Amino acid sequence: MKDLDLYLQNSLTKNKEKFEPITEGYIGMYVCGPTVYSDVHLGNVRTFVSFDIMYRWLLYLGYKVRYVRNITDVGHLLDNGEDRISKGARLEKLEPMEIVQKYTNGFHKMMDIFNTKKPSIEPRATQHILEQIEMVQAILKNGYAYEVNGSVYFDTTKFHAEKKCYGDLSGRVIEELFTETRDDLKNQSDKKHPSDFAIWMNASPEHIMKWNSPWGEGFPGWHLECSVMSTKYLGETFDIHGGGNDLKFPHHENEVAQNMGACGCAPSKYWLHTNMLLMNGKKMSKSDGNTISPDELFSGDSPHVSKGYSPMVVKFFMLQSHYSSTLDLTDDALLAAEKGYKRLVEAIKTLSNLTSKHEGDKMDTDINAALDEFEKHMSDDFNTPRAIAALFEIVTKINSFKEGHLDINQLSSDSFKRLSNDFPKFIDEVLGLTSEVASESNNSALEGVMELVLELRQDARTNKNWDTADKIRDGLAKHNIVVKDGKDGTNWTIS
Repeated sequence: MKDLDLYLQNSLTKNKEKFEPITEGYIGMYVCGPTVYSDVHLGNVRTFVSFDIMYRWLLYLGYKVRYVRNITDVGHLLDNGEDRISKGARLEKLEPMEIVQKYTNGFHKMMDIFNTKKPSIEPRATQHILEQIEMVQAILKNGYAYEVNGSVYFDTTKFHAEKKCYGDLSGRVIEELFTETRDDLKNQSDKKHPSDFAIWMNASPEHIMKWNSPWGEGFPGWHLECSVMSTKYLGETFDIHGGGNDLKFPHHENEVAQNMGACGCAPSKYWLHTNMLLMNGKKMSKSDGNTISPDELFSGDSPHVSKGYSPMVVKFFMLQSHYSSTLDLTDDALLAAEKGYKRLVEAIKTLSNLTSKHEGDKMDTDINAALDEFEKHMSDDFNTPRAIAALFEIVTKINSFKEGHLDINQLSSDSFKRLSNDFPKFIDEVLGLTSEVASESNNSALEGVMELVLELRQDARTNKNWDTADKIRDGLAKHNIVVKDGKDGTNWTIS
């Protein structure tokens, strides 16, 4: 285990707290996954990239992590009471499970494109109907639910009167919480109170996705699946529960109520929430035309961007803001992120070509301090913007070594080894930034072409054909390829 204290901003307590695992050396982390009825959007991507970074850092610290991220394939209703999966099936004239498989495949593909690690377990709601029925029965037995016309509702007023905790997570006062929870608006007349929410819903004859239960044919409420699957795979109380900020209420608040109602146990010690992705300063909205899909962002086929951006550039852009802060996607910000990402990648390449005779230790303090800063900021609630700033301090040093402004031989053997090991590891293994989508064959071809072009330019320089040499250099510059002549020869970079 790394000897680093980890601090998390806990949404439940509203405080930054030192992380103390329930079991030393082990972490259970549950993240609410996608509802798979349509293509994943960029806001979802930001959330899952953020939790992937958390997962990577926990592994780096030496924890054994069980990362559970669910797939919602039933029970997530629209405001009119229609199941989102069923609506997708109806519109695309497919079976519900075809919709689920289609968009689950698409979600996995997008997560691969963004180079995120797969979770340890990825359970689906429909695979856990029996366990969900059992939790409903437990909540009924404990007196925190009631059955009406084949549906079962959680009794929020009774729960809050006895447990005094409904609203603690979302931070809302109880008067605000005692309003419609929008997950089953068509059945308001069945409830004792508008704030009560369905944990099992009676299915109408035309409803496609339904199962037998002690209360008749029906389907589970949306919030129930996460209470069931998180505790099944991680225990009644586990370490970390995460999701988007939009899930804090009602989804996560109701999860806490269900778990407390079933076993008297708070499900998670630490709650982490990602914030909203904006575009051009506004909330993304299809109706306003203020939206862009990941594929449009990659291809540049959108009026909102001047060009296409690689997935790693988009990911780097996302990491330049703290996961709990809003993030404003603009073309200018993406252009800046592209330059920053390329500087990091070029620095790795430069570092791999550096050698040292290890004659001194003059620069040890600066290099080690910057590497320590990266670790410190990552352990301070996964502060990727400050961690990346520490990396760029190292980039400046690497470029100074390359250009001869600093003598790399002044680094001790241990410091050079740490720099060579940790700097690329931080970028690749922790931030997951170096596995670009472009194929290795294309990269190899470009390297070969540039080698030939630079040989031709050198021939021109040798023959004092300065016009041809300058023409090659200037022509490459028009395509963002910068040629630099130095005492050790000529090299090139993509700007």
